[in-house]
Amino acid sequence: MFRSLFALLDSIKARDPAARSRLEVLLCYPSVHVLLLHRASHWLWRRRLRLLARWLSQMARWLTGIEIHPAAQIGKRLFIDHGMGVVIGEFTKIGDDVTLYHGVTLGGVSPSENSGAQRQTKRHPTLEDRVIVGSGAQLLGPIRIAQDARVGANAVVTQDVAAATTVVGIPARAVQQEKRHPDRANFKAYGLPSGGQLDELVERETEALRRQITALEARIARLEAEQKSDAV
Repeated sequence: MFRSLFALLDSIKARDPAARSRLEVLLCYPSVHVLLLHRASHWLWRRRLRLLARWLSQMARWLTGIEIHPAAQIGKRLFIDHGMGVVIGEFTKIGDDVTLYHGVTLGGVSPSENSGAQRQTKRHPTLEDRVIVGSGAQLLGPIRIAQDARVGANAVVTQDVAAATTVVGIPARAVQQEKRHPDRANFKAYGLPSGGQLDELVERETEALRRQITALEARIARLEAEQKSDAV
């Protein structure tokens, strides 16, 4: 148990330059606190002590600002940076070494039905190993985010994301795919693509808006000309 706890503390320290020691991470990081409480609530849930499990998860939410359903399956060394406002739904599955930033939602796309069969249908995402999800991103439905994928801040993802792919925007779309390098040197804070790729994306979107404005101006000019000819 202590070995896995030390591995978690070391992984957080490696991913967050603000962390100075294991003790600081243990005492001051809500990600650690909520994961320890989730482990207990998940143990209760699996033994069908469902009400007690939900109560414990609500206490964890009250203490940390992070809501994790006790049925969610979470792998090793998850890091929820800052953490406030993170929501992880009932059927979510998270692999090893995943990083989530504040405001992330791993949720469903429709309300749950009353029947037991419908309640057991998977409605939430699966995140494979080493995925990074930027702040404010919404991952909705039974989608799969493959290994080493990156989700940009405030993206809305409703489709599967391929391995080692960066997606941004609403709806999210791929802007970059690269070799898999889960080492620290390739870590991208907030799941954003590199500067050149981001500049290229902004330029592409700006050009698309420029074309739309030009088309609208031409259409308005034609309508005004038709209106003048009808008046004559």
